[in-house]
This record gives sequence, structure tokens and C-alpha cells, in this order.
Amino acid sequence: MQKSFNAVMSQTASSLRLADRIVRYADLVPCTTAFIDARTPGSDAKENFTIIGPGVAENPDQHVHIREPHGFNIGGARQPPRCVNSQHFHETAEVFFVHSGRWAFRTGETAGDGEVVLEPGDTISIPIHVFRGFENVGDETGFLYAVLGGDDPGRVVWAPDVLERAKGHGLVLLESGRLIDTLQGPVPLGDDPVVEPAPKAVLDRIVRHIDTPALEAVVVRNGASTPAVATLAEGVVETVVIGVENPAEGAAKAPLGWPHGFVCRRVRLSPGAASPPARRREPEVLFVHTGELTLTVDGEQTRLTAGDTVTIPIGAVRSLGSTSGADLFVTRGGDAPLPAEFLDDVAA
Repeated sequence: MQKSFNAVMSQTASSLRLADRIVRYADLVPCTTAFIDARTPGSDAKENFTIIGPGVAENPDQHVHIREPHGFNIGGARQPPRCVNSQHFHETAEVFFVHSGRWAFRTGETAGDGEVVLEPGDTISIPIHVFRGFENVGDETGFLYAVLGGDDPGRVVWAPDVLERAKGHGLVLLESGRLIDTLQGPVPLGDDPVVEPAPKAVLDRIVRHIDTPALEAVVVRNGASTPAVATLAEGVVETVVIGVENPAEGAAKAPLGWPHGFVCRRVRLSPGAASPPARRREPEVLFVHTGELTLTVDGEQTRLTAGDTVTIPIGAVRSLGSTSGADLFVTRGGDAPLPAEFLDDVAA
């Protein structure tokens, strides 16, 4: 059975080009009208990205970099100082990893329930049905890397005042989830009505409230002591950030230890370190936070730098290395990934 799995996975991986599985930071294609608040003053300078999967963007013209289903979605937000992403909530998990900038995350329908400020390397996972928004409170443009649960994360639910403030700025959100730009001319709506603010009775029934201490409890600060997974190689350390206890991998419960449908890890490589060739049985996405990474997949080698994202085909033989050191944020599919299958050499 193991031999059959290896043969099938190797064949599957060999049909995919590594270059098509890399999204470099410099090549990210933004959408500046991804959501209903994109022209609301104070939120009109943000850029949104759908890196892997369709995400929750409301604009049908949003560029999707990699469409292959993973069981989760990868996205991003880039905002200049003082730019706000308005209050909303989701039906699936939403995780943010701060790549650059200084960000205030606020909960509550009008952003008054709680607040935490995150720095580069920090991670936050705000539970579903909690209104959340975020603002770049730093002095430079910042980038948030995001993971959303499920192949179809559903639709954004906006706070009522967000929809009210968006009126008159040319964007109309329909019940189907489509965002219409009325500045480009009249658009027949047909039987697709305009989204109206959710009634207070409905929000009172489903919305959860968390204050500042509870919000801090769903943050993992950069440099925090987190449990390590079994040593991969000298100078290669993997620690858990998001995920339930997983005895199969030797992984303890993560600080953010409830089921998300995926797990998130930090993998750090010391200068000159390398991991042995290995296969995995679930989707694996690597994001380079700092440093440089030499990645070899089925014998093909490439170099990634800070801000780059790559998805590894299931069953592909991959190894990691770094001459100067690297810090990676890694997402794998499922709540209980199986342990990596290490090989003696890439050709095995």
C-alpha cells in the first residue's frame, strides 16, 4: 500500500511545474475594489490579494493567482498607514500572520469590544461570528498574510454601518455575493437584490463578543515559546502555532489549539541548514517571512525570498535549505496531518 501511494503521488507531482506553484511578492496582482468598503473614505487605499483559492473577495474580476483547491485559501492585504479594513465576520476560520507593518485588530460591530496591536511575526486567529476589522497603525505600508478555512470560505458578513457608509461611493453588493461598480454605467440587477444590513435580532442571536483580554488570548506573539515538533534536521526547527494535538506527528496542542481545518507552523532554518528529502500526504504551503529559502521539488530547484509563497504538490519529494537562514510560516491541510515520509535521496 505504501509503495502504491508513493508511485501515484510521484506521478501526480511530476505533471506539475514548480514555477506555476510560486507566487512571488513582487508579482502579486492586487484588487483595489475587492469589497464593498473599497471606496469608503479611510478604506479606499487598501489592496487585497487572492493567492490560493477564490477567497472571499466580492469582485468577480479579482485575480486568483492559483486556483487549485487546497482545503483552505491563502490571501493577503496590503495597506498604507491609517488605512482601515472595515468590521466584518466570517463563517470559517480566518488567520492573519503579520509580514510587515504594525496592525491594530479591533472586535465588535463598531470596533469597540477589544483591541490588540500586532507586529511582524505575530499570528492571530479570531473565532467565527466575531466582528473584526484591522488598521495599519504603523508608519509604513504593511502586508498581512491570511489563511481562510475551506475550499469555499463563504461570504463576508459586514457590520450594518459599513454597508450604510459605503452608499454613494459607487459600489453595490448583491445578495448573490457579487459586487457591482455603478460608476462604470447602469447594471441590470434582475432578481438579485441589494444586500441590506442584517436585522439587529439576527445579529444578537449569532454574533459573539470578545474583549481585549480574550482577543489577546487568540494571538501568538513572535518569539513566544511554542512546542516543537520532532526535530527535522540539525538547524531546522518546526514549532506549532495553530492546530490540535497530533500524536502521529509528535505535535503538541498549539497555542491556538482548536480545529481550523488546517494547521499552521513556524519553520526556522539556521544559516547553512537543510532538511532531508521528504513527502507529505496533504497540501503544504510555505510563506517566506524573512531570509532566503532554497527549495528543491522532485529534483527541480528554486530560490525564494521574503514575501514569496509556494504550494508543494501532494506527494512531491521536497527539501528545504538556506545559506543565510530563513523563517517560514507553513500551512498544511487537515487538523491532523500525517508525519512526513523522509527519503534517503530525491530519486527514491
